[in-house]
Amino acid sequence: MPIEDLAREAVVSARPDAPVAELAQQMRDESVGSVVVAEDNQPTGIVTDRDLATRVIAEEAEADELTAEDVMSTDLCSVDPGAGFYQAAQEMSENGVRRLPVCEGDELVGIITADDLTELLADEHEHLAAVIQAQRPSY
Repeated sequence: MPIEDLAREAVVSARPDAPVAELAQQMRDESVGSVVVAEDNQPTGIVTDRDLATRVIAEEAEADELTAEDVMSTDLCSVDPGAGFYQAAQEMSENGVRRLPVCEGDELVGIITADDLTELLADEHEHLAAVIQAQRPSY
């Protein structure tokens, strides 16, 4: 199944100069764990809830002086909309990330997360369990 069928098209994003507090508020308000940092719909980084914890709170940094650019991860891993489920899972595994922006060329078109992949697997397991239950003798 191609990622474009699984990915969320509504990506929570912010500009590189967005204040850190604004990023945290976006995550809270949208119930997400990351904000993709982008300029002209081209992703340049990502800020996760973990980044805020380790790069702001743990460092006792002055949050009101920091922007997305100051705390974002710039070694951004992404996936093409036509990539498959296993390619996305492998990309996450190899790079130790839980979120992949979906990019068509340089343009941000969605996001896929480990939670999304896990939910899909759970749904598939349910379908498989129903097949097994339908074919086994009753007890």
